[in-house]
Amino acid sequence: MTALNTAATLDRDIEEHRQPVLRIDLAAVASNTRRLRAHCPRSAFMAVVKADAFGHGMSDVARTVQAHGADRLGVAALGEAHALRRAGLSGPVLAWLTTPHSDFEAALQDDIEVAVPGLEHLRAVAVAAFSTGRTAHVHLHADVGMARDGAPPEQWEELCGAARRLEAARVLRVVGVMGHLGCADHRDDPHNRQGRKAFTAAVRQAHRAGLRPRHRHLAATAALLNDPLSHYDLVRVGAGLYGIDPTRRAGLRQAMTLTAPVAAVRDVAAGTPVGYGHAFHTDRPTRLALLPLGYGDGLPRQASHQAQVLLRGRRRNVVGLFSMDQIVIDAGDDPVAPGETVTVLGPGDTGEPTVEDWARWAGTLPHHLLTTLGAQPRPARRTLPAPPPSPSASRHPADLEIPR
Repeated sequence: MTALNTAATLDRDIEEHRQPVLRIDLAAVASNTRRLRAHCPRSAFMAVVKADAFGHGMSDVARTVQAHGADRLGVAALGEAHALRRAGLSGPVLAWLTTPHSDFEAALQDDIEVAVPGLEHLRAVAVAAFSTGRTAHVHLHADVGMARDGAPPEQWEELCGAARRLEAARVLRVVGVMGHLGCADHRDDPHNRQGRKAFTAAVRQAHRAGLRPRHRHLAATAALLNDPLSHYDLVRVGAGLYGIDPTRRAGLRQAMTLTAPVAAVRDVAAGTPVGYGHAFHTDRPTRLALLPLGYGDGLPRQASHQAQVLLRGRRRNVVGLFSMDQIVIDAGDDPVAPGETVTVLGPGDTGEPTVEDWARWAGTLPHHLLTTLGAQPRPARRTLPAPPPSPSASRHPADLEIPR
C-alpha cells in the first residue's frame, strides 16, 4: 500500500468514527443473485433495481447482478431506466410504471422496453414509434387480481387486438406479457392459484389475437421461491437481491449495514427521564450512550421503546423517543467511550439486529426500511466491491422454449 493510500485509509477510518456509515456489500448482492438464479434455471432472470436498487445504489447493483447471472434489468419509472443508460448499462431494460403522457420518444431513443397496461398507453407508445421511426418493444400488462396495475380482464381482449394490429404494421413488437401476484408471500394462499389461472387466460387471449410474446412473467421474489408453477419464461427478482427472504430458507444475505459512533456518554441515576416527553425513565443507575442519528436519517420513529443495537458484542435497548438526529442507548455497565462504533443493523452475523428486526419493531416492511435508509444524504455511504464475474453464472439460452 502506498503512503497516499495509507493516508486515505486512515482518513476514512477516522471519519467513520465521527459519523454514521451505511455500508453496501456488493458481494452479498452477487451471492444472492447466484442463489436466486439457481431457483429458476429454465427461465430468464430480470433483476429489479427500482428505487435506487432498494436504496443500495442502482448502477453499482446493476453491474453486479449482470455479472452474476441477470439477463435483464427492471425498473418502475422511465427516469430510472434513463439513469441506467447514462451510467453505461447495456442490455434489455424494462420500465413498467408510466402514464399515457410519459416521454415514450425518449424511451425508444434509449432502447427502453415499456409495459403497456391499457389502450391509452398503447396509443401513446405507437405515436412515439411513428415519430421516432423506431419499433417499440412492449410488454402487455395484465391485472391478474390486484386491481392495481395492468389492464383489467374486460379490457384485455381489446388491448391484445389493438397491439396485434400495430405489430402487423411494424409499429411495435409485443415481446412480453406480464402480471403480478398479490399474495405470493403466503405459499398456500388460494389467490396465487387464481392469479396463475388469470395469467394463463391472458396469455391464451394474446395468442388468439395472433401475438407471440417471447417472455411471460408473473413471479417476483416470493413467487420465485414459493411457487415454481409461476416461473414461466422469465422471473422478476427485486427484494431477494438485497437479502429479503420471505421464506427464510433461501440462504440470502443482507447487503446493508448501518453503524454509528458513540457521540457522548453519561452516567445517570435511577428515575432519570430520557428524551422528548420524558416517555422513558431509567429503572436503575445506568450509563447512557448517545448516537448521532435518528428519524431524519431514515430510522423509523415507530420503533421507539422497542429497537435495539449491538454495542460491545451485546444487544442494548434504544431508550426514549427517537429524535430527528439522535437516539439514546442504555449501555448498562459497559465501559463505553465516545468514538466507539455501534452496529445499528446488519446481516446478523455477530448478533446485530437485522432489517427484519427493525421492520418488526416499526410495524413496516424491510423493503420500506431499506429504501428509506438508502435515500438519505446521511449516513455516509461506503460501497464494498463485488467479486469478479462468476464463470458459472447461468445465462438464459436465447432459443429456450418452455413447455406450455
